[in-house]
Amino acid sequence: DCHPLPVEFAAIRHEIHELQLIISVEVRTIYKTGVEVEAMHGASITALTIYDMLKPIDKKVEIQTIRLEEKKGGKSDYRNEIVLSLKTAVIVCSDTIASGQGEDISGKLIQKKLENFGLTVEEYEVIPDQADIIKAKAIELKDAGYQLVIFSGGTGLSPRDITPETIQPLIDREIPGIMEAARNYGQQRTPYAMLSRGVAGFMGSTLVLTLPGSAKGATETMDAVFPYVFHVFRVAEGMRHQ
Repeated sequence: DCHPLPVEFAAIRHEIHELQLIISVEVRTIYKTGVEVEAMHGASITALTIYDMLKPIDKKVEIQTIRLEEKKGGKSDYRNEIVLSLKTAVIVCSDTIASGQGEDISGKLIQKKLENFGLTVEEYEVIPDQADIIKAKAIELKDAGYQLVIFSGGTGLSPRDITPETIQPLIDREIPGIMEAARNYGQQRTPYAMLSRGVAGFMGSTLVLTLPGSAKGATETMDAVFPYVFHVFRVAEGMRHQ
């Protein structure tokens, strides 16, 4: 309807109740967007075609309500993965912002997106791009019982981008797929996403994610992995996969 997408199944059905004809359209896709508008469009075209055939017989024939009956899939189906009691921290790594020469945007955007999932960011801090400070902060948050810690910044290729090198040795169980998904998502939007070197994994029971420092990179990474990443907490607790 509004952009090309792979439709893997489509069906148009109808029921007759006295002088009323009810049209049902079902569409399925494996894609990054829903197809409810396409299904409703299909229903409207079907109704218009039938209207055109019936108008010579009944001048009073009319098309009534078109509505969405049901939608499954997409981010809305994963909202139940959210664990509202997660103790969460957002740490921004930036020499410029830490020295007061710039304003943080990415960290605030990350915080807002987490709040949209019902989480409260209990600690938010800006620190310089220094390995000892980044390492100390990660260990401090782990020891304080934080379950989700997001570092923003220092995942690129400049000489001061050292967040992945600093965090990776602290990770007990790396989860490569998280950042693979983020880079794949970003690569579909910019050819430079492949240059991001972010890592993700557990330090003990603390899930650590390292996101780009740019507002766009941080936002796209959040969109790529949330809310799905919340499922790791269920798995880590020994809950069975659905």
